[in-house]
Amino acid sequence: MPRRTATMLASTLIAVALLCAGILIPVKYAEMSPGPTVNTLGEAGGEPVLRIDGRKTYPASGHLNMTTVRVTGADYRMNLVEAVHGWLAHDNVVVPHDTLYPDGQTEEQSTQENAEEFSQSQESAKVAALKQLKIPVTSRVVVATVVKDTPAEDRLHAGDVIKAVDGTAVKEPGDVAKLVTKRRPGQDVVFTIVPAKEAAAAEKAGREPTATEDITLTTAKAEGADRAIVGIQAGTDHTFPFTIDINLADVGGPSAGLMFALGIVDKLTPGDMTGGKFVAGTGTIDDAGRVGPIGGIAMKLVGARAAGAQYFLTPADNCATAAEDIPKGLTLVKVDTIADAAKSLEKIKSGDRTGLPSCTKS
Repeated sequence: MPRRTATMLASTLIAVALLCAGILIPVKYAEMSPGPTVNTLGEAGGEPVLRIDGRKTYPASGHLNMTTVRVTGADYRMNLVEAVHGWLAHDNVVVPHDTLYPDGQTEEQSTQENAEEFSQSQESAKVAALKQLKIPVTSRVVVATVVKDTPAEDRLHAGDVIKAVDGTAVKEPGDVAKLVTKRRPGQDVVFTIVPAKEAAAAEKAGREPTATEDITLTTAKAEGADRAIVGIQAGTDHTFPFTIDINLADVGGPSAGLMFALGIVDKLTPGDMTGGKFVAGTGTIDDAGRVGPIGGIAMKLVGARAAGAQYFLTPADNCATAAEDIPKGLTLVKVDTIADAAKSLEKIKSGDRTGLPSCTKS
């Protein structure tokens, strides 16, 4: 066999071998890419994304789109070829697998965590929206979760309303831990509660709950620390003056909070907040209306622009990163709170962009 032919054959075999190795060898990376956007003022799956009953609503045109990021599953293992392709693709990001799924988190655990965060973001979006509109919301401190094999197991239950600890009234979830840690491990602490069933019945009947119970628990020692615990996580439960339902399947995480809140405000306010403009955005939101940062901002910008967005409401803490690569035709608008976002939407609606808060590179 001529030397040139032999060399070409050997090179081809080596290339094939390398390609096969690249396909067969798994690497510990995951991929993120732009996901779909959903108009919170519109429909998804044939149903309104936001349904409000018991309060007058108003037609809203335009777009207030929430944005998403697609990620490879926790159990999926990329091969070397896929990882290299992802690194070279402009709109995709390849990151270490542990970045998205820390501590060996399974697909099921990730899905559950995202669902819980999504549910909490919806609750906070409702509270922030109604506070923005000066509509009263009743809040109360409740048992959010009970840890197995702790003093609270089978004594306190999720949904129990915590009125006081050792006779001191509880106003915020953080008050519970502060009052419990005043005790030493092994000492008793008294929880004054409204049982979850009584609280639910009272809410349904539109009355204040009256039946309280005193539950005495013997505190335990926190793992790795010399402080008292009872084994619960306190949270906040809200009672709304009318029904707000958010209907959106196959989405998780907390990053749609801002856009849900703005959608609610728009539907409860005469006229259009956007003036018919296509506005997209992202950001977590808390009960006070503060907007927090999210992950995958670059991919959300790409997904929003591909859907037709002209403006993108961007959490202030994401602004510097977002400004590094802005899709052509998309204007970034910096927001710190829902009030900031509402003011910016007024400017967008009017067409006067003077003073519109923008994102700049660090």
